[in-house]
Amino acid sequence: MTAKPAKRWLGFVQEHATIYDDDLVYGSKILAIGDAPQSHVNLAAPENIFYEYLARIANHLKVLRSSNRPLKMLHLGAGALTLARWASVVYPSSTHVAVDIERELLDFVLTQLPLPVDCDLTPLVADARAVLNDELDGKQFDVIVLDIFSGPEAPEHLTTSDYYSELKQSLTDDGLLFVNIGDDPPLDFTSSQIRAAETSFDFVMLSSSTQMFTKRFPGNLILTASKERIPEDLVLRCQEAGPYPSEVRHSLELDRFSKP
Repeated sequence: MTAKPAKRWLGFVQEHATIYDDDLVYGSKILAIGDAPQSHVNLAAPENIFYEYLARIANHLKVLRSSNRPLKMLHLGAGALTLARWASVVYPSSTHVAVDIERELLDFVLTQLPLPVDCDLTPLVADARAVLNDELDGKQFDVIVLDIFSGPEAPEHLTTSDYYSELKQSLTDDGLLFVNIGDDPPLDFTSSQIRAAETSFDFVMLSSSTQMFTKRFPGNLILTASKERIPEDLVLRCQEAGPYPSEVRHSLELDRFSKP
C-alpha cells in the first residue's frame, strides 16, 4: 500500500515540499518542491542512485578516490541527502556537512527520511557562500558537491569567479569539486561556469550524456574541478563509468565547447 505523501511548507522559496513513494523502485522515496521532483532516495539500498546526474558524480568519485579512504564531504544544497547516504555505504567512516538555506527542508528531510545508522552528518542552515567564511571558516574538505544551480536563474553570488576561488580554498590539496549544472539550449550558463571555474582551478572537466554536448537539449551537466591535473587514463575511466551514453570533455575540447 502506498503511504500518504508528507508535506511541508518552505518559507524561503514559498513552495510546498512533498515526499512520496516511488512505486517503481521498492523502498524509494521522491522529494519534490512545488511540482518539480528534486531528489530520489533508495532507503532500502542507499548505495543505489536513481537520478542520472547524481549517479555520474558518484561514478566519477569512485574512479578518482579509493573507497579505502574515508572522505570529508561538504554538500552545498542538501536536497534529500542522496550522496551523503550513498557515501556512508561506499566510503565508510566518512563525515558530511550538509548546507541548505531552507531551514524547513533540512528538518523535513531528516524527519521523513532517516539517515543510515552509520552516516555521520552535520546539517547547517546557511547561505552556500557565506557559510565558507562563517561556520566553516578554516575548514577544508576532500569533496565539495555544489547542487543548487538551475540555469541562469541561479543565485548570482554562487556563479562568480570569486566564489570558485573560495571553493578552492575550502578544498584539500587533492580535493575535488563537483557542480551540478542544469541548463537549457544553447547552454550559455554552462559555458559561463566553465570559464569561472577555470580562473581558479588547474583542471576542469565537463561530463554528461553525449546529446547534451550538441547544445540542442535541456538537461544536467557535471563540472568537475581539481587543484591538480587529473591523468588522462582516469578521465577516460570516468567516461567509461557512465551512466551511458557518457561523454567527458576537458582542456582544448572544453575550450571549444565553451566558446560562444
